[in-house]
Amino acid sequence: MLVRYLPFVFAATLAACTTTTPVAWSPDLGNGEYQNPVLHADYSDPDAIQVGGKYYLVSSSFNNAPGLPLLQSPDMVNWTLVGHALPQQVPADVFAKPQHGKGVWAPCLRYHDGKFWIFYPDPDYGIYVMTARDFAGPWSEPHLLAAGKGLIDPTPLWDDDGQAYLLHAWAKSRAGFANVLTLRRMAPDASRLLDDAGKVIIDGNKLPKYTTLEGPKFYKRDGYYYVFAPAGGVETGWQSVFRSRSIDGPYEDRIVLAQGRSAVNGPHQGAWVRTPQGEDWFLHFQDKRAYGRVVHLQPVVWRDGWPLIGEDIGGAAGQPVARYRKPVAGGAPAVPATSDEFDDPSLGLQWQWNANWQPSWYALGEGRLRLFAQTRATNLWDVPSLLLQKLPAETFTVTTKVDASGQTDGGVAGLLMYGFDYAWLGTRRSDGKTQLALVSCYKAETNCHEQQEAGVELPSPQVWLRMRVVAGGVTNFSYSLDGEKYTPIGAQFTARMGRWVGAQMGLFSAGSGGHVDVDYFRVTP
Repeated sequence: MLVRYLPFVFAATLAACTTTTPVAWSPDLGNGEYQNPVLHADYSDPDAIQVGGKYYLVSSSFNNAPGLPLLQSPDMVNWTLVGHALPQQVPADVFAKPQHGKGVWAPCLRYHDGKFWIFYPDPDYGIYVMTARDFAGPWSEPHLLAAGKGLIDPTPLWDDDGQAYLLHAWAKSRAGFANVLTLRRMAPDASRLLDDAGKVIIDGNKLPKYTTLEGPKFYKRDGYYYVFAPAGGVETGWQSVFRSRSIDGPYEDRIVLAQGRSAVNGPHQGAWVRTPQGEDWFLHFQDKRAYGRVVHLQPVVWRDGWPLIGEDIGGAAGQPVARYRKPVAGGAPAVPATSDEFDDPSLGLQWQWNANWQPSWYALGEGRLRLFAQTRATNLWDVPSLLLQKLPAETFTVTTKVDASGQTDGGVAGLLMYGFDYAWLGTRRSDGKTQLALVSCYKAETNCHEQQEAGVELPSPQVWLRMRVVAGGVTNFSYSLDGEKYTPIGAQFTARMGRWVGAQMGLFSAGSGGHVDVDYFRVTP
């Protein structure tokens, strides 16, 4: 008997994959060195801190729920997903439907007054703040600290004199302007802001070649106020640092990390982290289109009060390293979980829905996941009940087993590669018969109609589904009737990013009733 459970138990269960089980990507080379990216998945706009010798990271999550993924590491290389800070997005009724590209933008993580703090922006509603005594949760309900459209990329600073401040950027799509950073006075408990408009302390429009100045992180070191902020665009930009002896400025600027001769485009936006031993590191993202914004780790050295990030190639700016010594020696390799056998009473922490989820969408029991069919319109773009996760590497294979005996006529379900373009391989029930179908939809956001690329009649409602992803997101589908011999089906499909996110993979069930059962979801190299 399948038993329904409340999803996403927010406990500090470390669902790590280690190198004893083959994983699609491991940053730990096992010889005291690591390779970039340290997170080959779409943990966009990362921010990280060190507390008590452990490292903590959060990232943006846009329309997916649960949101605000929480990752923990002993060394900034081997990361484990330990939960999500935001079980459901607010306002709940708005995010009951997919809000592509909206929702949780770049968050900021801090530890202050014995608590973890997350400041996150929703560009349509304002800046929220949440707190927790334990990083894995539970987290407080989001408190709207600053209401307004276009307020993004918040970063707080509690100064030595007890005063508190909030620095943030602006989204031109909502505010009508951007490329400036605004400083606001804040109550020390982050309950409210103490001024109405604030003050622009850094204006990218007055700096040569500066466009899209955003994503600030606010720090203080040796009497200087530092603002780490990217500019120049997501795929083409660089990392700058601004400094001043006064919090109000004026600020000097310097580019401290750029692509240089490396293959890492747009290296920027992230977190300066100091180890207990006094070494400095920088975590940032790189946009890899279908694979999303993957996370790199760079060494940092200080010279004359300025950081140089990455490999020193002469001059003020470093370039990204491909491999380097680990910040902390030893330790067991780990990566965020991807596979799920559906043996536990809750879904694996890697899963997110396409919008705020409902417990009625699924059930777990007897080692299976039951997905109840949900209604859809023309295609899957605006279906909230898609069960999704990030792509874990450039090359990998996903295998799942589906039992469609509970499917009703008109129902469809299966294995999905999802983005602006999407494709799925799965079952289609018609006239009491089960057909295997390979279906694609191009430019899904423009209400495209699905096209069946290939199909075969199935002798039974049980079928094994597989997709093999290689460089560039090129995806090949195949199926099996016995779980051993796989038959290719249809032409290859190229995964495509979504709105501000990489492509996502997962499972779905759609129709006017019925369900499908899924035995497992296995990700291998």
